[in-house]
Parts: sequence; structure tokens; C-alpha cells
Amino acid sequence: MKHTISVLVENKFGVLARISGLFSARGFNISSLAVGETEDPTVSRMTIVVEGDDKTLEQIKKQSNKLIDVIKVIDYREGEFIDRELILIKISFTSKNKKDLLAAVDAAGGKVESSGDRSICVEASGDRAKIKTILELLKPFGILEVVRTGRIAIDTTDKGLKADGKPEVNE
Repeated sequence: MKHTISVLVENKFGVLARISGLFSARGFNISSLAVGETEDPTVSRMTIVVEGDDKTLEQIKKQSNKLIDVIKVIDYREGEFIDRELILIKISFTSKNKKDLLAAVDAAGGKVESSGDRSICVEASGDRAKIKTILELLKPFGILEVVRTGRIAIDTTDKGLKADGKPEVNE
């Protein structure tokens, strides 16, 4: 079962290594990891996508919460969050298929960011299904390179908020 976990951590040296080490030491393969500052520059959010059973994941969440630099661990549940990924795709083209390629990019919701004499770079963002679809649409043209950010996610519910609208933190 795939799990999307968000870990709010103090923005300090070595925190990423400690958190990812905790997952790998328990036999979880991290299929996606994205880290970035939050609205508070002293706090970073790690969005981690892993596959594993619920029991082991519960142990990892408990152990993560015990780490000094961890502020909060959130296990997102289906329907309670949105997730997105950014992808950059470099695609080759010829004078014969350039028009068709541009039509496919447009149909898939992509955006041409750069164009050369024989290749273009396309940007797209979306959920897993949209990213998969755009890759399938563009594959026949000759994908040269793919760069992906990894998944990011945000809770769409009000849980975890105090009455004043500020987030609760672990004590």
C-alpha cells in the first residue's frame, strides 16, 4: 500500500539524512521525496511517498515524532489531500512532426518552456495520472530526457488547526 507522509522539521543540517535513514532502516523504499521551506523559513516540509504495510508505517511515524528536529508527522489519507508533481520533458522533433508535437503538448496541458532546432523542453504539473498521461502522449515523438520533482502534498481538511486557525504542533 502506498502512503504519502508529510514531515514538518526544523530547517537544519542533517535532518533529511536522519529522516530518510529511519525509513530505509525499516525496509521502506522511498518512491518519492520532496523537501522545501514552508511559509516559515526555519521549518521545512518533507513529503515522502513510501510503500508498505500500515503496522510498520505506524512505528516509523512514532519513531519520527521522537526525533528532536521533527515538529509534526502527518499521514495523509485518501480524499483528505491533494498532491502534485512537476515534470520537465525534453523531446526531439522534426520539421514534419513539430506541429503534431505542439498539439500533443497543448492537449496534455503542458507548456513549452524552451525550443531549439531539434528539441523542445516542456513543463507540466499535475497528479500521478496526469503526469503518466503526458508521458504516454509524448513518448512516440522521442523523449530525450525527463526530470521530475517528486510528489508534494497538502492537507485539504481543517484537522490539525486550533480554534484560532493556527496549526497544532506536537508537544
